[in-house]
Amino acid sequence: MSNAPHLLVEDRPDFARVLDEALRDESVRRALSAPGEHLNAEQLRTKCMLVAESVAAGAAEEYRHYTALRTALGEQPTGGRGGTAGSAVGELSGRLRSEEGAGLFPVLTVLAPILSWSAAGLLLAIGYTLRAADPDVTLGRTVVTAGWVAIAVGIGAMLIGIVGLLLTALRDGSAAPAGQDPHLLADVAEARAAWHAALRDRGILPYLYANLDSEPALSPRPAGRPAPPDLHRPGYSSATYSSPGFTSPGVEGITDPEGRQPRTAEFTGPGYTSPDFTGPDEV
Repeated sequence: MSNAPHLLVEDRPDFARVLDEALRDESVRRALSAPGEHLNAEQLRTKCMLVAESVAAGAAEEYRHYTALRTALGEQPTGGRGGTAGSAVGELSGRLRSEEGAGLFPVLTVLAPILSWSAAGLLLAIGYTLRAADPDVTLGRTVVTAGWVAIAVGIGAMLIGIVGLLLTALRDGSAAPAGQDPHLLADVAEARAAWHAALRDRGILPYLYANLDSEPALSPRPAGRPAPPDLHRPGYSSATYSSPGFTSPGVEGITDPEGRQPRTAEFTGPGYTSPDFTGPDEV
């Protein structure tokens, strides 16, 4: 297991998908629903995703084979397995000729219903008009019959066109992309399915059973502020503080002009004089 290949980033969605399928397994669901204290499905999923590398190591051989085939598929030239440029040009010309020869059928399947229904509408209008004018006229009944036949032909052409469209879609969907070997594509798909099966049976399911009764995964703690220094640690001395000296200003008469030697404040009382009143006879 020490040389297990590293789980690539593009394959982690596959790992998560297989993990979800394993959590829906009947045996795992029974174990999760059993009485007692154990992890739930979400806690198991979180814990398994955190150790995806070690869990995927159980299917290391299948994963190595799958990635090797996928790398070989990606290194294939886009021009296909053919040889020279002349053969490529000949193949392209033959493909264009075949498309030109088969182009008449799609056109007919599109135009036939439109033309048939247009003719049917015209024939039915003429036929019913003739029958309304003279019910005994044979031409009216013939024209109405021709109109209904044209409607049936248009419906048949439309059904044929729908079937051809579906067959074309199925053919193009099953064909390999241009320049890629269909056999190698099938091998890559088979190797991917084998890796999924081995990852589920030998990696994820044993891990789920083994960690059902374990502690839940702890989310990573966010980085906080640094811790304050330990004041009781040897070699650490606390800072010394001294109270600042305050003096009252000398301009108020409490201290001398330099604020060092207190002296008695000198106050003078305000001078008051009594008001001068005169009696009413003096006025």
